[in-house]
Amino acid sequence: MIQKGLKGVVAVETTIAEVDGENGKLRYRSRPVEGLLPGRTYEEIAGFLWDGELPGPERLSEIDRLLKEGRVLPGHIDALLRTLPADMPIMDAARTAISAYAHPEFKSRPIGEQAALLTGALPVIISGHYRKQAGLGNCPADSGLGQTENYLWMLTGEKPDRAKAEALGMYLKLTMEHGMNASTFAGRVTISTESDLTAAVTSALGTMKGPLHGGAPSGVIDLLEEMKAAADMAKVIEGKLASGEKIMGFGHRVYRTEDPRSVLLQETCRGLEGQDDWLDLAVTAEREIIRLLEIHKPGRRLYTNVEYYAAAVMRAIDMPPELFTPTFSIARMVGWTAHAIEQIRDNTIFRPESEFTGVRSDAG
Repeated sequence: MIQKGLKGVVAVETTIAEVDGENGKLRYRSRPVEGLLPGRTYEEIAGFLWDGELPGPERLSEIDRLLKEGRVLPGHIDALLRTLPADMPIMDAARTAISAYAHPEFKSRPIGEQAALLTGALPVIISGHYRKQAGLGNCPADSGLGQTENYLWMLTGEKPDRAKAEALGMYLKLTMEHGMNASTFAGRVTISTESDLTAAVTSALGTMKGPLHGGAPSGVIDLLEEMKAAADMAKVIEGKLASGEKIMGFGHRVYRTEDPRSVLLQETCRGLEGQDDWLDLAVTAEREIIRLLEIHKPGRRLYTNVEYYAAAVMRAIDMPPELFTPTFSIARMVGWTAHAIEQIRDNTIFRPESEFTGVRSDAG
């Protein structure tokens, strides 16, 4: 039986992550994210996904060193980025630059090192091309900052605000990995041919740029801005429900209960209450939307999804829409590389069948 889009088809055995939609659980390496992520850094969670265990001090120091080494782009990558036209979309520039890592010196390094170097490089590539588009001067990486704070620094040229860095950091950790999504599958298919990690990540980036996968949560931002401007928040929501409009940021195709990622982002935002107006608005608005959905759509189980609080975080840090998908990719780079490493350890090339549906003819 044909399953279009391979929906429901199990193609991979993995120990990296489990997406349990019925019970609203996301587990990294068998551990629920709600117990794993709080209080741990981007670097620690990246190491956990790559290695299968939390890094000790020595391993964490090595990860930090490799990520910071990755921030120093090779000369040919830097030269390539300077030649790309400013109006090239950021995702296309990132894909092009990452593909240029496929040279013998880089490929001679252990694949785990390659994973960390590419993870460290992507924020530099993205922020550099963004600043080029915006007509801003180059902002070099700060070796004294961690991955999240350094990304904000390179985008803005300003010392990162603690509340904003904490909110973005939780978003990045929560979106590092989410099972066999389209970009992860594309990366695994590529490396299953015994290609290399650079090619696998390039495939994943090309897949992520599609609006059905890595699309920006602009609809949620529009909703938050409309509610911020309104004197009566409830009237805005009731008007949308009465006209049959979808309330953006609520409901998910996988999770049938609360999205565990939105719960953690919600807790992060509540913990920062009073430190940012947009994060405060998101928390208040969510309560009101859930109340009204229960009244107007009883039994529909329309829980808040990660897109809702992701949009709130992006708006709070004044991130323009063209950076949403690239920022998502900065997080997902960890998952892509972890899956590529897992694939080559027990590899079978992906070779599904197809069914011919054209008209058969015996004519020559």
